[in-house]
Amino acid sequence: MASMDSRRVGDGGAAGGTFQPYLDSLRQELQQRDPTLLSVAAALFVVLLTLVFWKFIWSRKSSQRAVLLVGLCDSGKTLLFVRLLTGRYRDTQTSITDSSAVYRVNNNRGNSLTLIDLPGHESLRLQFLERFKSSARAVVFVVDSASFQREVKDVAEFLYQVLIDSLGLKNAPAFLVACNKQDIAMAKSAKLIQQQLEKELNTLRVTRSAAPSTMDNSSTAPAQLGKKGKEFEFSQLPLKVEFVECSAKGGRGDAGSADIQDLEKWLARIA
Repeated sequence: MASMDSRRVGDGGAAGGTFQPYLDSLRQELQQRDPTLLSVAAALFVVLLTLVFWKFIWSRKSSQRAVLLVGLCDSGKTLLFVRLLTGRYRDTQTSITDSSAVYRVNNNRGNSLTLIDLPGHESLRLQFLERFKSSARAVVFVVDSASFQREVKDVAEFLYQVLIDSLGLKNAPAFLVACNKQDIAMAKSAKLIQQQLEKELNTLRVTRSAAPSTMDNSSTAPAQLGKKGKEFEFSQLPLKVEFVECSAKGGRGDAGSADIQDLEKWLARIA
């Protein structure tokens, strides 16, 4: 008996001696098990952990399903919003609040996005952008191609702010400039709009950086557009800015079908 007690103490004292028979039994059972079965159990455990990890990643990704439609007043945002959702034409008016709806994208995965039409009025657009930008998966900046020549400075100023806000987000959204109203004879092409916006944004970048800062000490420095010392181009941005031509009204009057296929394809790709 003395030798048995000393063996138990050597194995970890009274507590260790109490559980030792169970540990020995478990060890023997595991040794008798088929090694293949243990390998399968380990593999299943790894798969389970992987599934939990991807579910976490996907839930974060799925939380950003909003597509923000932004732009100046009368650029055609609301009609684009209606056309995407219903395919029909509807008379619209200047919005003073946001409108949102679920949009089923046209792809094989059956995904959906939340379209949010933000007001374009100068006194409202920035505060609505601030409210929704953190949930944005994508931004569609709508431009009136027919009146672009006379509005280019206003368009560039608002686009500058939207780009700065997008660059400041942890996950920069996909970005599209939709050159709307291509059915009008005097409409500018997407290529020309891109070139003129690059020139205007370059001027804005220079003047904004030269102006005295109005930020308080608690504010962070704004993001920089493009590369310092070089003429601004959209290709310099860390987020990809794409341009498409479209027409929410269509080429045959109010009853005509919209020309928004390129916009729909882009939405299906980023969903």
